[in-house]
Amino acid sequence: MKKKDRQQKVVDEVSINRQVSSSFLSEKLNVSEDTIRRDIKELDKRGLLTKVHGGAISTMQKLYHYNEDVIYKREEKVLIAKKAITLVEDGMVIIMSGGTTNLMLAKLFPKTLKATIYTYSLPIAMQLAEHPTIETIFIGGRIQRNSMVTTGIDVIQYLSNITANLCFIGVSGFSLEQGITGEGYEVALVKKAMIKASERNVYLSTSNKLNIRLNYDICSLQEIDIAITDLDVKDPILKPYVESGVVLI
Repeated sequence: MKKKDRQQKVVDEVSINRQVSSSFLSEKLNVSEDTIRRDIKELDKRGLLTKVHGGAISTMQKLYHYNEDVIYKREEKVLIAKKAITLVEDGMVIIMSGGTTNLMLAKLFPKTLKATIYTYSLPIAMQLAEHPTIETIFIGGRIQRNSMVTTGIDVIQYLSNITANLCFIGVSGFSLEQGITGEGYEVALVKKAMIKASERNVYLSTSNKLNIRLNYDICSLQEIDIAITDLDVKDPILKPYVESGVVLI
């Protein structure tokens, strides 16, 4: 396979799955991981994807308003959002992290909902700003270009002065051994600050994020208030989490 064709397949896989590992691409394209890593480095420089530890993520996250047709696992995220909405009441103060699951939640909030919502995600802030009765507060800071969220000490300090009723946190990794984990150090720090600022923390995770352990700790299994997945709570995949005491919806 020519280099140009191989790199196009890399971009296609990242676009479809949103996040892929170098080992997955190596096996799928039948080339060495070193070759894949070089491809990812070149494609990152060209802005066609974003290089992360162990693989790559899609630059689709850079868009302010996502094209819903290309949101990975869209139906599952709609289901999760609908479950999450049952926890929301008028008058609440809410914090939302980034990610397409939370973006779907922001889109599906009832048009009659009256709430104050803080977020460090620019796409989510713009989606919430279209809601007629939600007061949206965007937490400013240094913007990460790959995910369009703000990070840094200013964001963490701002969060330290908030007391929220609920915090909706998008999940990148969810495992029995390590709880909730993330792929980026600075975002993990911000999520930790969100957790401290909220009375109850709700973790939104599509089933493909289960049994995934990433590099940066966010919270332990024991610190999870509520976890929402696209699976039925009686699904065998969730049994070990239920037995560990995780409250699942």
